[in-house]
Amino acid sequence: MTTVAGEVADGLLVHAFSTERYLREVTLPALDRGLGSSGRSRAEVAVSMLAMIATGRTEQEMDRAVAGTRQQIAFYGSTPAYRPVLEHHGWGSLGDELHALSKRGAWSTMGTLIDDDVLHTFAAVGDPKTVAALVTERYRGLVDRVQIGIAPDAPVNGILDALRSHV
Repeated sequence: MTTVAGEVADGLLVHAFSTERYLREVTLPALDRGLGSSGRSRAEVAVSMLAMIATGRTEQEMDRAVAGTRQQIAFYGSTPAYRPVLEHHGWGSLGDELHALSKRGAWSTMGTLIDDDVLHTFAAVGDPKTVAALVTERYRGLVDRVQIGIAPDAPVNGILDALRSHV
């Protein structure tokens, strides 16, 4: 699908269940193949990335945000269609475990399988300034737009202000 987007689309929305490495090594090369086959340039396709973040102003907010983000990663990771992202990082067996738990309805247990390495690979984690710096560092030069998914009680203004200072 990404190759076809490079051939004919004017934009590509990269799913949140992606990583900087997967974007750099798999997604963008597929987009480039499509661009090459149609004689188009990268400037003709706007690439947007939905970035996962976990942020807060207090320890309690951070704990809630991290727990929710672990659950979100586990939910996506349990879906066989998203397994290639896990496999690219050597985490295919994690996908198997998550899928098995989802089949049993063990949704609340799944987030406990997302260790810090997996969490930090998929999500920018920290206070708003740290998150802004991480998002900028990860995606500058790779994507044209970054969208952020924010929990309802996250410090929205702090994140937006911090991101603006990195633009």
